[in-house]
Amino acid sequence: MTSTDLKIAIVGSSGYTGGELFRLLLHHPHVTVTAVTSEKSAGQPLSSIFPHLAGLTDLVCEPLKPEAVARKADVVFLALPHVTAQEAAFRFHQLGKKVVDLSADYRLANPAIYEKWYEHGHQYPELLKRAVYGLPELHREEIKKAQLIANPGCYPTSAILGLAPLVKRGVIDLKTIIIDSKSGVSGAGRSPSIEHQFSEVNEGLMAYKVGMHRHTPEIEQELGLLAGTAVTLSFTPHLVPMNRGILSTIYATLNTMMDTAQVRSLYEDFFGREPFVRVLPAGRFPNIRNVRGSNFCDIGVYADPRTGRVVVVTAIDNLVKGASGQAIQNMNLMVGFNETEGLKLAGLFP
Repeated sequence: MTSTDLKIAIVGSSGYTGGELFRLLLHHPHVTVTAVTSEKSAGQPLSSIFPHLAGLTDLVCEPLKPEAVARKADVVFLALPHVTAQEAAFRFHQLGKKVVDLSADYRLANPAIYEKWYEHGHQYPELLKRAVYGLPELHREEIKKAQLIANPGCYPTSAILGLAPLVKRGVIDLKTIIIDSKSGVSGAGRSPSIEHQFSEVNEGLMAYKVGMHRHTPEIEQELGLLAGTAVTLSFTPHLVPMNRGILSTIYATLNTMMDTAQVRSLYEDFFGREPFVRVLPAGRFPNIRNVRGSNFCDIGVYADPRTGRVVVVTAIDNLVKGASGQAIQNMNLMVGFNETEGLKLAGLFP
């Protein structure tokens, strides 16, 4: 650590996203993690919770005491459960810290919609108004000026990036959007549950929360902002027997006939300078293994002349571009670092 390092606290460090934050921040040349918290693991070395960190850190998890943590950090990442993060974000914001919240507590701009889908009122509606939705490809300039970032959900990241060029250019019928997403088990978090045990998941494939997944209003909110009108869509998530990754296949009816080259051109124009979005050549579609551990979102497109529909396939790592990597990308923008610091080569596997 040098005197110029940005000091980082990870609040809620014992879950998958907390562990990924630490792993990725090890690659970052300008930051040092100076505090990690965990209520259930207080007093335990972080390396005992994540053995792959053995020899890389001597940090010990401490209870969440905002004033004490704030004295050790310039930026605070919140990897806490929904609802719990509301209070923590407020406290750290009051203490003058930049905050990146990985929960859903500050993603939905309308507190009534938040209460409907998360079955809990929002305690800090004034702070909610100041939160910026942290999808850099859509809100980069707002993120640079923000004090509180609402880091997007994993499914919404894969879906919004897949649909943004089509919605922004008005080339699809907004009433026909269907999103079919498949996620690895780590998307359910690290807390033990019967339905996520190996014997329950292995050799299985199932849809869940059909028509009622909490990420639905988040996707609709951001697409509605792009479209300039309300968007209602069908979103169905599936659980697949793998550790990490999300593959989303998206369908919509084109307003006018376009071929694949024309659709792909829209994506190249929209994402041409984006460091973490890769538009694949015509005829190629993403594979989750090619983004594993990385902050990339891979996108393939096809305009179906037989049905008049467009098919978009996206792939991300749900723990990286879908959570911790995107959080670091947001932090880089907030503090004026190069957006790709610590992320460009992280996790690229053969």
